[in-house]
Amino acid sequence: MSDTALRELAEVITLKQGDAVLSTEIAHGELNVEITLASIPAFMDFLKSDQACKFSTLVDITAVDYPSRDKRFDVVWHFLSMYQNHRIRVKCAVREDDVVPSITGVYPAANWFERETYDMYGILFSGHPDLRRILTDYGFRGHPLRKDFPTTGYTELRYDEALKRVVYEPVKLVQDYRQFDFMSPWEGAEYILPGDEKPEAAKG
Repeated sequence: MSDTALRELAEVITLKQGDAVLSTEIAHGELNVEITLASIPAFMDFLKSDQACKFSTLVDITAVDYPSRDKRFDVVWHFLSMYQNHRIRVKCAVREDDVVPSITGVYPAANWFERETYDMYGILFSGHPDLRRILTDYGFRGHPLRKDFPTTGYTELRYDEALKRVVYEPVKLVQDYRQFDFMSPWEGAEYILPGDEKPEAAKG
């Protein structure tokens, strides 16, 4: 889709939904629209029903984590209009304790997407019919796609033959790779490839 058509679409959306739209931008061949938190349900309904938009297909819902920002997360929705051959990305910045209105009443496909976003980021959606984890276990601790979540996790699970059930245990690392100096990718190898020697200053 041409940038001209995307600019025209942005103008239509801004004209009709001026109170909801904070900014628009064209990037990588798609229109990005940032909206206010309070406007989410009504704005999504507009995208679906307005004749200039007709975004009938919800493609995805996800989030982006910015831990140092006051509004820590961007919640992101991707839509497709098969009628107009348009794609749009809608974003809304939210605080960690904000509750985002569910759009399952407008797009039923949002059900699992919102559950995934809750599971991975801990973002709550009000009005969701069944907001619970979908990718991790029900007793899982934390939200794996937050940038402060450790790469090792907190617990590991395994099937115990003696107990005949899955058991949870604290993560135990054979090598504390958090202290790994990354000076050589062959650390611990029995031989060192030419050119992979550590600098003399780093050996001490």
